[in-house]
Amino acid sequence: MECPISRLTLAAHVLRSMATAQEDGRRTSLDGLVIQLGVRRPDVRATLSQLHQEGLLDVLHMRLTLRGYALGRAFSSRRLGDLTRIRHATAA
Repeated sequence: MECPISRLTLAAHVLRSMATAQEDGRRTSLDGLVIQLGVRRPDVRATLSQLHQEGLLDVLHMRLTLRGYALGRAFSSRRLGDLTRIRHATAA
């Protein structure tokens, strides 16, 4: 059985990744984030939608707002939780 990753942890990783890309002048896409973070596409899509609703991301242009960029840069200097899924042995 797989334990889902924390939505907050994924959001922090997405913000950090997008802030770094924006700083370097690169565009970020859904597919690029899926590959870079190694997370399922539906999880990344749901996170992007949530960040958009919270005013941290302009999802139509795939660019962080000023608040989103500030949070992403703040996460750059922090150790974030692991994104790998934890597999538990199921009782037979």
